[in-house]
Amino acid sequence: MSERRVPPVGSLGTLSMVLTIASVIYLAAYIPNVPPLGPAIGLMAAAGVVLAASVVLLARARDFAWHSFKLVFGWALVAYIVIAGMLEYVFLYDHTRGGVLALMTLSLVSFTLNVPLLLGFGVARHQPA
Repeated sequence: MSERRVPPVGSLGTLSMVLTIASVIYLAAYIPNVPPLGPAIGLMAAAGVVLAASVVLLARARDFAWHSFKLVFGWALVAYIVIAGMLEYVFLYDHTRGGVLALMTLSLVSFTLNVPLLLGFGVARHQPA
């Protein structure tokens, strides 16, 4: 039985999450002071590029269990949107403002897309197309 070729979505998604986590850790290291935003912006930009590459490569996959992917991705996305919404509320409640708020919001968007993408891909890659 031959293994079908799938794009490296798992590796790219993990890399995107690592870049996002590094950005958040960098920002958190400066609490309660305001951090210089350049490194965090660079890390989030790199995470966005890697996430976009992952989505493009997955969209080009022909022999893939899209029904399973959409089912898992959709429900995981709903759950992560709720989680991200609660975390965004916490940021606003704690009076996070300006560039830090924008970067933290981008990090939530990154996680909200990355985790369901990885879950859906992980399930669908082992299903018949």
